[in-house]
Amino acid sequence: MTQTIRKAVFPVAGMGTRFLPATKANPKEMLPIVDKPLIQYAVEEAVAAGVTELIFVTSSSKRAIEDHFDRNFELEYELEQRGKQALLDIVRDILPTGVNCVYIRQPEALGLGHAVLCAKNVVSGDPFAVILADDLIDGGQHGCLSQMARLFEQQQCSLLGVEEVDAQETDKYGIVRLTEKGQRLGRVEQIIEKPPVGEAPSNLAVVGRYILTPRIFALLENTRKGAGGEIQLTDAIADLLVEETVMAYQFDGLRYDCGSKIGYLKATVEYALKHPHLKSEFLQYLRGYCLPSA
Repeated sequence: MTQTIRKAVFPVAGMGTRFLPATKANPKEMLPIVDKPLIQYAVEEAVAAGVTELIFVTSSSKRAIEDHFDRNFELEYELEQRGKQALLDIVRDILPTGVNCVYIRQPEALGLGHAVLCAKNVVSGDPFAVILADDLIDGGQHGCLSQMARLFEQQQCSLLGVEEVDAQETDKYGIVRLTEKGQRLGRVEQIIEKPPVGEAPSNLAVVGRYILTPRIFALLENTRKGAGGEIQLTDAIADLLVEETVMAYQFDGLRYDCGSKIGYLKATVEYALKHPHLKSEFLQYLRGYCLPSA
């Protein structure tokens, strides 16, 4: 029987130290790109791919994420009383009908692999997606996860979203080496977490989109702490390669590394230039700012 992806795990327990002090009391996943928080873009991508169960692995400081996807009856009442129907629709349509949220606490900050392992009981034996919200991917008409979900239906194996990165930045990513490489899809032969510059097997980096079979959980349970003293998802995927086929897919789209300040700023500017109500006025402002009259 062909399996499909209906569950997605969002590891959102990180402290967001690169954005302090903004993230001292506000989750980094709630930082806005124009008028929507990063986590909402990630959720919208998942829902567009057919996901109906959203599994958030959180910490005690991330209640704002839960509140964002919950109903706010007081706000809705006020908007309704003031006749602000457009805003009311925006607030009510954050999650479509039939999509459910599950929240799981990660008791310790032990890394991405541990965060994924926390979702084991909820995933319950199904293939699932993992989405890192601070990797914002503009996939155009067909989002990155939609592309990967269609491939999963064909391949029925784990898939990693990858892109080419500068050879001098391979020490920031999990890097793969491929065999049987096609135009965008290849079989993963090797994966290494943050290899030193000059020692990476390629410049293909895994960038925040995964589809994994449930076998990964048993491997994570036996994964020792790796890079940074954390339980790395990359290390468990390396073990998975021994048992199952894992494919890497060079998605069609543009990624913004919103875990970095410069990536976040680029995303803000470029999404503002695509915003239906802001783009003309914002473009005019930019032209005046960048090309001031003599």
